[in-house]
This record gives sequence, structure tokens and C-alpha cells, in this order.
Amino acid sequence: MRHALLLPLLLATTSVAAQTGGEREQALHARAIAAGYKALTLCSAHFNAGRTPAQVEALELVGIYPEYQAAVDALDAVVDPAARTVSVAFDVALPPRIAAWRPNLGCTQLPIGAAAEAIAALPRFDAAAPQLDDAPWPLGDRDATAAPRGDRAALEQAVADAFDTGRYGDGHATTAVIVVQDGRIIAERYRESFGPHVSQRTWSVAKSLAGALVGVAQAAGELDPAAPAAVSEWQAPGDPRRAITVDQLLRMSSGLHSDTAGNRTDALYFGGVTVAEAATGWPLVHPPGSRFRYANNDSVLAVHALRAISGDEARALSRPFTDLFWPLGMTRTRAETDWRGGFVLSSQVWSTARDLARFGLLLQNDGLFDGRRMLPEGWVRAATTPSGPQPEGDFGYGATLWLMQRSPGVPPDTFAAFGNRGQYVIVTPSRGVVLVRRGEDPTGKRFDPARFAGAVLEALPGSGVPAP
Repeated sequence: MRHALLLPLLLATTSVAAQTGGEREQALHARAIAAGYKALTLCSAHFNAGRTPAQVEALELVGIYPEYQAAVDALDAVVDPAARTVSVAFDVALPPRIAAWRPNLGCTQLPIGAAAEAIAALPRFDAAAPQLDDAPWPLGDRDATAAPRGDRAALEQAVADAFDTGRYGDGHATTAVIVVQDGRIIAERYRESFGPHVSQRTWSVAKSLAGALVGVAQAAGELDPAAPAAVSEWQAPGDPRRAITVDQLLRMSSGLHSDTAGNRTDALYFGGVTVAEAATGWPLVHPPGSRFRYANNDSVLAVHALRAISGDEARALSRPFTDLFWPLGMTRTRAETDWRGGFVLSSQVWSTARDLARFGLLLQNDGLFDGRRMLPEGWVRAATTPSGPQPEGDFGYGATLWLMQRSPGVPPDTFAAFGNRGQYVIVTPSRGVVLVRRGEDPTGKRFDPARFAGAVLEALPGSGVPAP
């Protein structure tokens, strides 16, 4: 096989370029991470979304982090349809990196050095999702669409311009756009090989899903966001992290340190390290609530705390599906875990554009969905109200939701969930509009969500707010 020829060459190249043992070890670890990136991405896109390996290689696996691109291109992946695994060899002395698929929970990575025998011990949640496709929208897909109220030609142009043009930024790769007005889909378009039931990784849109999951637990009386987070690793007497609240985690103001700017957690995302290992050990560097720092770890820790109050692992594993996704009709959404069952709900969720539109409707209607209250009354208002330190730049931040009140041409009540590679769920409650844009934008290429939202909203004057 090709990787059998490439691996010795990669190792030889590394031994020449890296003169010290430490440098060689760093290069080996980087290859292991790159192999994990490829195994996980290919596993999830193939088994969650039904995309072919060739399609994934051509889109999802290009334009990634530059330090991994060459290795991802060079290393071969082996897809096992029967076992529903993907393995990527990276070193002659260690087993390949393995990602394994399970119902609902999607793909998880084994730790570096683990062999396929470890798959049997992975946690599972095998319950069947409800069959809702024939139910009326938004719970199902029946009668999902309607004619727009406004300038149809301008709306169609605004949506068309999101695909492979420079109107909203250069170099992006839009895969899906949905526009919802007054509760119904009025525009919907997909890139070739995508469609209403093809999922993609949400990246950091998952953080907003995590916030809503906390809100559902709050509505059920299980959790008070203003109370300290139930992180068991912080409960020793004298540990100052015991004071960090769930709300501070959701608002990215925990005060915790991390070894990057806060938004790269490669060991957790692609290295097979668990949530408990990767997120709980960081020290405080600022008093909780005193400094904004966008951090994957904060969102991961909020869900880790939710796991701790669940009572048992079966309840913890079922919670995203039974409490949030399935009641919203998000039956094709998969929330992935580490190999010990910890949800990586800062990024590793796979969802369709229509499922994210359903989530946007929940937020637009202040936590009401299809006549059922799922979030506490006023929860969305609180989550879209800045509290404490704020980020620099074009957008403010609430509790897992970005605030677009500074964006010209966009109503000030507009807020959004943002994710890497161009994932956006934009909500304007005062206009009754939800926008979903999915993409596979290369690193360094940015789609402008405010310009896009402004163009769509300009075509829809006078949109009303649907009755809850």
C-alpha cells in the first residue's frame, strides 16, 4: 500500500530535519495528530454524512491547519465499512490512529498507541432516533417551504452570491444556505454532493448547542448557571477553581489559562486525549468573570459539569439527544465523544443545515419550539445580553452566542452561533428571520456573516415575528 512506502520516507525526512531527540519526538507527535485529524474527519464525514472518501479528501481535508496539511495529504487512510472504522498509519512502531463510529455518538478516536481491540470498550448510546421526516415542519420536513414576503429576485441573488463569488469574502466554499422567514424556509440551496440530509461538522456552533443544553437542564431544575460548576476535579479544599460558575464558562470568562490563545485544543480534538485529561487541569490566571478569553475548554467544561450531575453515564450519554436534538426534530445530528464518553461539545457535533435552522427557530422564539417551552422564559435574552468582559473586534458575546449589534445594516437584536470553516446560524428575532450558512472555508479565508445577513434582510423588508 502507498502508506507503507511513504512512512519510511517521512521518518527519514524527519530524522534529517530534526537533529535532537526532542525535535524528533515533536515531529512524531505532530504526525500522530495529523493522522488523527484525517481518521476522525473521514470517519465522521463518511459514516455520519454519507460522503465518499474521495469527496472528503477533496473538500473537508483541504485548507486545514497548515502544520498538518502535508502529513494529512501524505498519509493513507483505510476505511472499513463493515467495522465502521477509519485507520491511518503514521509510524512503523505504533498502531495506526483509529476512529470508530457508533450510533448517535458518531466517531470517536482511540488514544495514540491504542489498537482496534479497544473499540469494544467504547461507550454507546444505541437508541433509535424518532422517525419524524413526515411530520409537519419544523419537527419534520413536511410543508417546510413557503414563498418569501419581499423581493424574491433580490433574495435569490443574495443567496446565489454566497456560492463561489467574492461578494461576502474571497476564497470561501459555501456548501449550504437556508433562509427562514416567519417560521418557514423561503430559500434553500446546496453545493453539489450536499443536501438537506447531509451533515457537516458544526465546529464552534456546537458551543451554542452546549449552551442550550445547559438551558434545558436549568428549565428542568437540574442546574443553576449562577452556581459553581460541578467539576469534580476542582473540588479539593482550597482549589480556587471551585468558584467558577457555569455562566462564566458559557461567557468565556472562566479566568483559566491554556497553552494557546484559547481556541486550539488539538490534543482533545485530534489526539485521542479525553475531556477530563485535557480540560480540567488548567490553572487560573485571572479572577473568574474578570477577563474574556475565547476558549474551547470553557465550553467543554460546562458540559463536563452537566455530565457530573446526570447521575449515571447512560443518562449523560442520552442527554443531548433526548433533551435537545430529538425534541427539535434534529434527528440527523450526532454529538461525538472522547473514548471515555465525554462530549466534545465545543466543536465535534455533526448536523444538517435544516437541523441548525430548527435550532435557530428555538432561539428566535425565546426557547419555545412547536408549542413546547424547552428553555426557561427569558433565557435567550440573558444569553444575548453582554455581561462582564467583552471581546475586541466586530462582535460582542453573550453566553455561547455572538452579538451582531455593531454590524451595519443588521438589526441590533441580531445574534448568531459561529463556527470554524464558515458555519453560521444567524437569528434576527425582530424580523422573524433565521439564516444558516454552512461552509468548508480554507484556513485564512473568511466569509462575512454580517454582510450576508444584511443582504438577505434587505430583500425581506417588514418580516414579522411568528406566534410562538
